Amino acid sequence: MQQPVNRQVILKSRPSDIPQAENFAVIESAIPSLNDGQVLVRNVYLSVEPAMRGWVSAVANYSEPVAIDGVMRSLTVGHVVESRHPDFQNGEVVTGMFGWQDYAAVEAAAIQRKVPDNGLPISTALGVLGINGLTAYFGLFDLSQPGPGDTVVVSTAAGAVGSCVGQLAKLHGCRTVGITGGPEKVDLCREVFQYDEAIDYQTDDFEAALALACPDGVDIYFDNTSGPISDAVMRHINVGARITLCGTASITRWDPIPQGPRVHRQLLVNRARMQGFLVFDYVDRYAEALEKLTPLVRNGELRYREAILDGIDQAPDSIASLYRGDNLGKRLIRIAPDSI
Repeated sequence: MQQPVNRQVILKSRPSDIPQAENFAVIESAIPSLNDGQVLVRNVYLSVEPAMRGWVSAVANYSEPVAIDGVMRSLTVGHVVESRHPDFQNGEVVTGMFGWQDYAAVEAAAIQRKVPDNGLPISTALGVLGINGLTAYFGLFDLSQPGPGDTVVVSTAAGAVGSCVGQLAKLHGCRTVGITGGPEKVDLCREVFQYDEAIDYQTDDFEAALALACPDGVDIYFDNTSGPISDAVMRHINVGARITLCGTASITRWDPIPQGPRVHRQLLVNRARMQGFLVFDYVDRYAEALEKLTPLVRNGELRYREAILDGIDQAPDSIASLYRGDNLGKRLIRIAPDSI
């Protein structure tokens, strides 16, 4: 019988822009053996994030770039298949930054959390009950601080983060306006994620549509894009507006620093606040957010969509696919059965 191998996606070359399939290679290696205190995880789902573009870039970022010939950094969820640590048992489901590979031998400290049997698919631990839902929760409630009746505008509103932000704001009594691209995503925003208004920046007269959707101005802007979309929204901010910077998807090159309209005057005149954040700064509060989010997902108040690709060979093109807008929902790669 052929022995199982560990398939790994490694970074072969550093992209100057959005990572493409040719920047990666799929290789095979031996399944790693364990040292005392380590755990062997059989990954089931690999996560694909827009932030991965920054993780492989040579331009200064909030984390060290993935090394050439190194396994691509990624959040994953999988099963413990061997443990040499007393806190982890075979069969438990865990999540962490285990990389694009079949198997990962990790220190116990690298395990972000155990995923409970909550009646939901384990894939949700990477999306609505993972990095995306957590980003939405902390970005909205800690930074944006919504109040009933606030107008909340969200860019990439049909995405894994944006869709959560819109729904959480709606549940909090806000009026929600989603910005997205394409009629299918507009329908998703309106019919599934229950935005009060949804704008297609690709085909609508965006400036006019935005003014019509926000007749009383914008109290909160949850920014996942930067660029021209954000420039337009800034012209509508109210006194005391809160702008939360979560992503810069429209910026394809970071060196030199992009130049554009200066927003200082809008911020000054409206006494508004603009702040960036990273969800990894909130690790010690993940349990708090999950306690609030899990029942909302279970009872259908917080809806989600997943766009799942099958097979590790799909990984090299998956980041580029994300930026092409091919997915409707959280992009995941399934490389093993959900249960063992």
